[in-house]
Amino acid sequence: MLDSLCRLALVAAVPVALFGLTGVPAHAQVMETATGPGLTAPRTAPTLGEQVIKQTNKKRVRAGCDPLVVDEELTVAAVRQSHYMAATGDFGHFGWRGSTFVSRSRAAGYRPVAAENVAYGFSSTAEVIAAWMHSPPHRRNILNCDVQSFGAGVQQAVNGTYYWTQVFGWR
Repeated sequence: MLDSLCRLALVAAVPVALFGLTGVPAHAQVMETATGPGLTAPRTAPTLGEQVIKQTNKKRVRAGCDPLVVDEELTVAAVRQSHYMAATGDFGHFGWRGSTFVSRSRAAGYRPVAAENVAYGFSSTAEVIAAWMHSPPHRRNILNCDVQSFGAGVQQAVNGTYYWTQVFGWR
């Protein structure tokens, strides 16, 4: 369980992201897994992203929340962060040039962003959703009934490691 929680990250203090303070993201642990033939750059895993969306909404409905609407702009922000983490091995909420989930969402055209969940190393949607649901801050993001929309992105690094991102919005 502790190992799973070590592979999760959460922006606990939204004001830090809102004021643009940056930090150095934690460097990801490399998992030894088989790579696909000819894989030389991160690749998108849209099927896994769709599964994250379905499983997240199932958890919300079971908890009495409305399902979230998939937002294209939040999906772009989520995929970009997953791609950054998969390409660099830098795991966390800070991305390219110190970007935050707020700045990435705004760059994609979405203003009222609420939160972000990120994870890496999980090989299935069931594993990553279970880990997020066992982490109180991530669980709060998923089960926040005031949140209206979200996007999900999953990228596979060259070494086979998956990087997972959810970005939640208020509209």
